[in-house]
Amino acid sequence: MVFEENRAAVVLLLAAFLDYLLGDPWGWLHPVQVMGWFIARFSHLLIIYLTQNWQRRWGGVFLGVVLIFGSAVVGWLIVLGATRIYPFLGMMVEVILLASCFALKSLSLAAVTVLKSLAKKDIKTARCQLSKYVGRDTENLSESEILRAVLETVAENATDGVTAPLFYAILGAFIPGVGSVPLALGYKAASTLDSMIGYRQEPFTDIGWFSAQFEDRLTWLPCRLTVLTLALIAGKPGLVLAICRRDAVQDPSPNSGWSECVYAAILGVQLGGVNVYHGVVKQKPFLGDPVGAIAPTTIHQALFLTRSCFLIWLSLALTALLIS
Repeated sequence: MVFEENRAAVVLLLAAFLDYLLGDPWGWLHPVQVMGWFIARFSHLLIIYLTQNWQRRWGGVFLGVVLIFGSAVVGWLIVLGATRIYPFLGMMVEVILLASCFALKSLSLAAVTVLKSLAKKDIKTARCQLSKYVGRDTENLSESEILRAVLETVAENATDGVTAPLFYAILGAFIPGVGSVPLALGYKAASTLDSMIGYRQEPFTDIGWFSAQFEDRLTWLPCRLTVLTLALIAGKPGLVLAICRRDAVQDPSPNSGWSECVYAAILGVQLGGVNVYHGVVKQKPFLGDPVGAIAPTTIHQALFLTRSCFLIWLSLALTALLIS
């Protein structure tokens, strides 16, 4: 009875704890895998059968709307069906689905896996492991470049994979009859679309336009709240926000530049520079000041900042839910 009265708070707490314990267990079917399967096949059909730019753009809109809102509705229906079978079963299903939307554990494991290989001086393995998590070419990266890539991945995904899903889960928890799962799954669908087809290059320029724009808008507020929270945690909000206002706007992305820059500013390092994507050299804007070099301890500090932000938001949400 107590669980039912405070269901939204219990679900948030248990989902966060489940992610902390298990992350994304290897070999288990994940909602993002299902989303990725749908995106890959549907976008392939759009590329084959739609030849005009305007056709591909409208096809991309259809794909985005169907997947984002469809994921939310399917998640809501699954929870509703399980709840009608047995309330406690519904709650457990809700917890599992919501935990799959959080990437705090998996982000930490990915970073630590690469760092362990570097600690053993096995740079070849570190490059191979890193290639699973980043889009840039990793075959010729030096140790310092690997560390920068890991830190950039941790910083960028802190918003996309951790705080933004939590933000929408919290928002959904306060909406009667909706709950955390639909909004969190809808955001994950938007994020997955952006990562798979949200590129400014063919054949995705038109197909991925809507998904990229929609994900940017969904992420804008949680990204700024993440920056503000981290700046306050660091105890130097004036300096951190000044560096972000100076450098983050130079990044073409309205969100990833801010997400990466806040970590660079707090940790006293510089991110950005030359990256190679499929053999093409690209110059990314510099973010932060090179006060110090990026070391493994720097990445552990970044992971600690992400965990701290997550726990602060979670604690505030639980408090608000319990007293409301």
